[in-house]
Amino acid sequence: MPFYEYVCQQCSHPFEELVYGDERPTCPKCHAAEVEKVLSVFAVGRSDGSSAALEGCASGACGVDGGGGGGCCGGGACGVN
Repeated sequence: MPFYEYVCQQCSHPFEELVYGDERPTCPKCHAAEVEKVLSVFAVGRSDGSSAALEGCASGACGVDGGGGGGCCGGGACGVN
């Protein structure tokens, strides 16, 4: 029973819905049945409590460890350095 993210085609209201089987959600704001499933995004955190953000990455290409500590932008794994 996963959560999915949707956008209403009538009023453009974004919402999340717990979906059971083949159930089709309706917009909680205007109750329209014309909704579109959208790509969900997620947050990334680190064990030290900070988040992996674009801060410090010279190009902003990947947003991982821009401080030169061996992450994507710091270690050159994505070709930034």
